[in-house]
Amino acid sequence: MEPRMKFDDAAWERSDAIFDEWKSKLYEETTMRAIGNFIKKHRGGVPKELFAPQRGAYNVTIRMLFDDGGSAIIRIPCPGIHVFAEEKVRKEVSIMKYISENTTIPIPFVLHHGMTDECPGRLGPFIIMEWVENVETLSDALNLPGLSVQDRHLLDPAIAEDKLEFVYEQVADILLQLSKLTFDKIGAPIESEPDVWAVTERPLTFDMNELVQLGNCPQSKLLDSTYCTSTAYYSAIADMKIMHLDMQRNDAIESPEDCRRKYIGRHLFKKLASEKRLSQPELENGPFHIWCDDLRPGNMLVDKDCRILAVIDWEFTYAAPTEFSHNPPWLYERRLQTFLRALAGREQAAIGRGTLKEENILSRRMRENWESGQFWIDYAVRRSWAFDAIFWTHIDRKFFGGNGKGEEYEERLSLLSEDERENIGAFVVKKVEESRTRILRE
Repeated sequence: MEPRMKFDDAAWERSDAIFDEWKSKLYEETTMRAIGNFIKKHRGGVPKELFAPQRGAYNVTIRMLFDDGGSAIIRIPCPGIHVFAEEKVRKEVSIMKYISENTTIPIPFVLHHGMTDECPGRLGPFIIMEWVENVETLSDALNLPGLSVQDRHLLDPAIAEDKLEFVYEQVADILLQLSKLTFDKIGAPIESEPDVWAVTERPLTFDMNELVQLGNCPQSKLLDSTYCTSTAYYSAIADMKIMHLDMQRNDAIESPEDCRRKYIGRHLFKKLASEKRLSQPELENGPFHIWCDDLRPGNMLVDKDCRILAVIDWEFTYAAPTEFSHNPPWLYERRLQTFLRALAGREQAAIGRGTLKEENILSRRMRENWESGQFWIDYAVRRSWAFDAIFWTHIDRKFFGGNGKGEEYEERLSLLSEDERENIGAFVVKKVEESRTRILRE
């Protein structure tokens, strides 16, 4: 697979600097005391211990233990890391309420939430939740032994098949329940009045956050509406891929040739979207299924026997193209058949109980999406920095017969519009000059 596009180091450093400045304020004694009192106010009980803040990928969590043995946490988005903090909290609490009311998926109970002006020290918007006692995350339970905290998680190849099947059966139940939550538009479900839910706001995606945080992209150029068809969404995403290459000033290209290939790949992707070739015709108009960009083993809390006790971190959840929910999750290709077998078993059990219809079976569609390459289309849609690796390895080969290495990228130029062909020269000159300016500045 081709190398991934690099993050904008300057944007990354700026993001970290914002967080570091905020962190120093968080650790002030008066702030921590105020946070403890705030948690107590909304949870009730006699406090026993306030633990040190814990940093996750996007949030800082502070836990308070009470005399009755229970605990509560306050969770605050990290400034500089999460760039849509208030929108994030509002939509996450909303979707957690919707999922808890319409499924049996275990989700922490929200005690209170609010915006920056209510938070102690004005640290940011927040959620106060009951703490779920657990042994570890599912990721830790399945991880290859010996890896450090910084290492990328890898599924232990020696894990027992029956243990993996037990885990996958639980994950299958979660996915099946989410797949039954549907809306008529792509975007964020909002409760307009009690028990009345509709998609009325734009989707907030994992990728949108990274484009601003690590790509230096303006928020005004991101998704800004709901979408009535899969093609409309894929087309908007394709425009965002082009914008990303244009707007990321640092570390976006490695050479003029690399720039040409990235330009051609993104405009080919836009062409495929406009021709309705990225979506599946029968799914074009929905209904659109609830999808969480961050639904992964690291956000599932388990006990010593790998029973899932809670699913956390629903911040990037929205009604998405149905193709998304038809893709295998967190794919470990060697274990794909194990997962599909576990999913099929849970589907048959649900059909037997009368809680699932034959037409809503996911296992067959997941196998088809993997075999057809739809999985890689949707992965490229959701991950901008992986786009080039995925496009030339999988998508170009699927639609244009490429060799999986992107070596024929110049031959693809003839497939673009006249304007796109004419503009490539000036675009490459601009990006090369941006790279040269960065090198001189350093």
